Amino acid sequence: MTYAENFWLFTLLLAGIIVVPGMDMIFVIANGLTGGRRAGIAATSGIMLGGAFHTLFGTVAVTALSTLVPQLAGPMLVIGSGYMIWIGYTLAKSAIVIDGIEASKLHRTARIFAQGLITCLLNPKAWLFILAVYPQFMRPEYGPFWRQALAMGALTLLLQGLVYGGLAIAASKGRDALVSRPEITIWIGRAAGWLLVAIAALMLLEGWRSW
Repeated sequence: MTYAENFWLFTLLLAGIIVVPGMDMIFVIANGLTGGRRAGIAATSGIMLGGAFHTLFGTVAVTALSTLVPQLAGPMLVIGSGYMIWIGYTLAKSAIVIDGIEASKLHRTARIFAQGLITCLLNPKAWLFILAVYPQFMRPEYGPFWRQALAMGALTLLLQGLVYGGLAIAASKGRDALVSRPEITIWIGRAAGWLLVAIAALMLLEGWRSW
């Protein structure tokens, strides 16, 4: 298989894992709905930075940690799922009102960015993808690992920006229609929170079994 064929196959797999609904996607949509475009883009940006860290980890795992990686899979699933359950529960128990969100945009944007970063870093789906796929597509015969990592990382950021950024903007448009009905926003946030808890609980069970 040539490098070009290898890269296109990786692109298809990466696109598939990003467009499948999961923790990152729900986090972006929930923030876009409740906080508007600024919050949605902040969530997307944090997740994109997390994607860059995933690429770095994937490179290190292939080059230096091949014997340790299998031992990390279970604990990362458990830790990541536990954190996401806490985030989802917090969102589910909150009473988000749009007017209150607008009061401190800068502070809230920074907090959402940080949460997006942590959400992506501790997303079990992303770690499973890296542990299963990166060793198959990052090969010595395709050149230096750092060069392959740059291409794979750039592709990850591009697809995350297109998919999650688009969802964030679409969700913010829906939010504009809810300004006059803040109680609807509250229930949307709570529903998204419980959905996040449910998905994270399933991943926690899977991680516990693998550990």
